[in-house]
Amino acid sequence: MINKKMLPPCPVAIVLQLIGNKWKILIIRDLLCGVKRFGQLQKSVGCSQKVLTDNLRELEENKLVKRKAYPEVPPRVEYSLSPLGQTLAPVLKEMAKWGEYYRSLV
Repeated sequence: MINKKMLPPCPVAIVLQLIGNKWKILIIRDLLCGVKRFGQLQKSVGCSQKVLTDNLRELEENKLVKRKAYPEVPPRVEYSLSPLGQTLAPVLKEMAKWGEYYRSLV
C-alpha cells in the first residue's frame, strides 16, 4: 500500500498514481456493475492474464478492490470494489460523459 510520504503533493497526481493506466480504469468500470470472476474480467477488459493479475493486486494493495477466494475445487475467486473503490463511480461517470462529448466533436 502507498503511504502518505509516497503520495505526490498534487491531488490529481495521486489519482493518476492509483488508477492512471487504462487497465485499472477498465477493471474499476467493470466492477462498478458488481462482483466479477477473474475470467469475466479478463474477457471484458481484454488484457493478458499477467497484466490483469498485476493490476488487480495493485488495486487490492491500495484498498480499492476486494478479493474473495472460496475453498473449492477448482478454486473460485471473485473481485469486487471496496467501499473506497466505489467512491470512484462519479469520477468514471464524468470521464464517460467527457468521452461522449469528445466523440460528438470529432
